[in-house]
Amino acid sequence: MVRFWAVIGASLCSCAVLAADSYTIDSRHTFPSFEINHLGFSTQRGRFNETSGKVLLDTAAATGSIDISVNTASISTGLAELEQHLRGPDFLDSAKYPVMSFKSNRLIFQGETLVGADGVLTLHGVSKPVRLDVQHFYCGINPLRMKYSCGADASATIKRSEFGVDKYVPAVADQVKVLIQVEAVKD
Repeated sequence: MVRFWAVIGASLCSCAVLAADSYTIDSRHTFPSFEINHLGFSTQRGRFNETSGKVLLDTAAATGSIDISVNTASISTGLAELEQHLRGPDFLDSAKYPVMSFKSNRLIFQGETLVGADGVLTLHGVSKPVRLDVQHFYCGINPLRMKYSCGADASATIKRSEFGVDKYVPAVADQVKVLIQVEAVKD
């Protein structure tokens, strides 16, 4: 009898795992960006043009996971000289650290709405816990692709020095605001 209930319990657990939907990041609509204070004069902005990954979502059970990779060499600021400098050893060191990533197995929901994700950001070879706050979350049929998709706007503030990227701190701010617009298509 105990074995019977163990089999039933295991079956129920595996059904919950199977209920999560898998999504692939739409790289044409996903661009992590950043804002950083430059010498007290202005806010400099940039983005990364190559992002890939997977998201698992079970909104009914309020669970899921995120596994995102960003090509650090795809940085774009509108100024080629600055991009070269940011790709170099003073900042991203893209030759040595070609990928930054965010991985989370703890998504935070209010009802069926995603409001955050606790995960690990790996940047410049350093991994640290980071919480993404989600300001906007929407799922539905994309009328152009006719496929079920989800999208979100997320943000966090990190200290770049904690990831070993400390060139020119404090003249160029240590705090970096990270903004992520993401869209993902159901597999």
